[in-house]
Amino acid sequence: MATEQVSQPAVDEAKLGAFMEKALGNLSGTMTTIQCILGDRLGLFKDLAERGPATAENLATRAGVNERYATEWLRAMASAGYLEHDRGTGRFTLPPEQALVLAQEGGPMFFGGGFQMIPGLMAVLDDLTKAFRKGGGVKQDAYPDDLWEGMQRFSNGFYENFLVQQWIPAMPDAQKKLEDGALYADVGCGGGSALLKLAAAFPSSEFVGYDISKQQLKLAKVNAKEKGLDKRVRFEHKDISEGLPEQYDVISTFDVVHDAVDPQGLLTAIRQGLKDDGIYICLDINCADNPADNEGPLASMFYGFSVTYCMTTSLANDGAGLGTCGLPAAKVRELCENAGFSAVKRLELEDPFNNIYEIRA
Repeated sequence: MATEQVSQPAVDEAKLGAFMEKALGNLSGTMTTIQCILGDRLGLFKDLAERGPATAENLATRAGVNERYATEWLRAMASAGYLEHDRGTGRFTLPPEQALVLAQEGGPMFFGGGFQMIPGLMAVLDDLTKAFRKGGGVKQDAYPDDLWEGMQRFSNGFYENFLVQQWIPAMPDAQKKLEDGALYADVGCGGGSALLKLAAAFPSSEFVGYDISKQQLKLAKVNAKEKGLDKRVRFEHKDISEGLPEQYDVISTFDVVHDAVDPQGLLTAIRQGLKDDGIYICLDINCADNPADNEGPLASMFYGFSVTYCMTTSLANDGAGLGTCGLPAAKVRELCENAGFSAVKRLELEDPFNNIYEIRA
């Protein structure tokens, strides 16, 4: 039997060329990100930021790395525009603008934690491939420590620079409760960064963090001890969708609800765990109500995290699988109304990454 010939559509050569350029740029960016992971792991960016310009020989000596690798890494970073190269002296410089992103640990622009997360996400690629074919997902305990540590470092910049300085002051009633002495619960506390920042700022209040990840709680307890707050802040392993053990003045979730197995059950449990005059603070991803409006590099990054972590870890437990961009303002209002909250207010803050809601019992 003769094979039916399928006609090929006409190709717009200009569009083909433009897309090839885009695909090449993305692949090049991936390779540059690998170099950034190495630069972050080895402290190369921080060395250049703190000790100044260096030749490959200088950097190898200062950072304790092999000179041949230092040479190739410096050339790669210069070719990508991350470093500047003086051909006359052979020295490479990390400009101050790039240093804010690559070397300033805990700063508002720091990306080092994001780089560290990538190997942790790629470690489950085989499991993720199986999930694509058969459904289900990848469970949290399949991810290595790089993911949890990177996640903490990535979010630390927000908590260190905005939580107490901008977010809480934008909610005067919540701030007054914390100043007067509130019972505060952080649901999905992760490594405890936000909770510990709040505990340091509001010594009159009592704080407890809940999480279902034992890896994250282990990290949280280490962090609390290092900051001398382990006597004032406690962390417990608990699935809050099954209910909170007591009632609180303030409850928060920071980038948690879109990951949840049962987001509606989670919000219902939070509502039931609030006192009658309590306040729920919900921080989640800044995304559009219509998924088609999520465009550009930031949305692409969010969807990447969704497939490799947020959505799949929920689906691994037969969950809702909202995904990273699955909790826009309209969905927040829907879930909160169903949970029995009386009012939802989105704070007017300029933040490309996050939406913050002040929600009343």
